[in-house]
Amino acid sequence: VQLVESGGGLVQPGGSLRLSCVASGFAFSSYWMFWVRQAPGKGLEWVSNINTDGDSTYYANSVKGRFTISRDNAKNTLYLQMNSLKPEDTALYYCARDSIGSGRGQGTQVTVSS
Repeated sequence: VQLVESGGGLVQPGGSLRLSCVASGFAFSSYWMFWVRQAPGKGLEWVSNINTDGDSTYYANSVKGRFTISRDNAKNTLYLQMNSLKPEDTALYYCARDSIGSGRGQGTQVTVSS
């Protein structure tokens, strides 16, 4: 199982980023997929998840209305579109196969700062 996240960076408050996660080594299309994050000095936090077909999505209250999760099963890729970013969104973002981050990749850093 391998999950490789990308797309993070430094962005000003109010800006946008799109994260990607390429999966390999398992039947991606058969798994619900999750985004979790870890802010400096804090534990892992569930952000969002999506069902196998991509037609059901779920969000933490802290990101609802600003983030959109999606997937492309043909490309074995999970996405997280992040809009209206806030400084409190600063964290290391991981994709995973469950809400506690099991088997997550190396993560991609998102820093929201002016």
